[in-house]
Amino acid sequence: MLDETTQDFLEEASQDEIEEKDDAGSSREPDEGQPTDNDPSEGDVGIADVDDADNDAAGDASAADDVDADEEKTESDQGQSNGENWSDDREGNLSDEELDAVADAAIAILQGILKYLNVGEITIDEYEGDEGELILDITGDDLAVLIGRHGKTLDAIQTLVSAVTVRKMGFRHPIVVDVEGYKNRQRQKLESMAQSAANRAAGQNKSIKLRPMMPYERRIIHVSLRHDERVETASEGEGSARHVVVIPQ
Repeated sequence: MLDETTQDFLEEASQDEIEEKDDAGSSREPDEGQPTDNDPSEGDVGIADVDDADNDAAGDASAADDVDADEEKTESDQGQSNGENWSDDREGNLSDEELDAVADAAIAILQGILKYLNVGEITIDEYEGDEGELILDITGDDLAVLIGRHGKTLDAIQTLVSAVTVRKMGFRHPIVVDVEGYKNRQRQKLESMAQSAANRAAGQNKSIKLRPMMPYERRIIHVSLRHDERVETASEGEGSARHVVVIPQ
């Protein structure tokens, strides 16, 4: 069974709010810049719906507000967005003991979630990312169900793990949940998309709007282009419609 904190988090994500946001999201047409990926799974499991309800469900942890507020702050500094739960000033100032505690809590929460998804025997590898984030990479057999269509299930799992870890620890540290390097491959696609958008924006002298993205995806776009003197980046829109605009200088 999941612990009480995780159970409370899931209960707060009411089905009505999930369906309302799903309906709003399904009406959007994909932008020209949207990458395509033949994900190994054609359907999501129920936990993916947490992704669309995270603004309410993680409200007590102020996850959504912190994400957008921090993103806007860093965007004003050459587009260095802090998209995904990067908002606590303690990042980089944690002791080794605190980092170990964050990792232990996040892994325990993730293991509790995976018990309900019938994925069989899995291994969770823990390592530090290039910018200090904690990466939990899941390996095993037949893990397509954890990725879901366009990675939405994996995004939902990451949102849940991050928000519940914040509640347990009382502070925020960036956590990335991956499945056999899937997000690393997606990162490469997003970096390619960012470069293509920058070339178009500079060459055509017009702003290029990218598809709506998760906070960590927007962060990758911002970081990829922060040293490109031809363009600047900004996030626009609200909630699930929030996206990056690449603007010529």
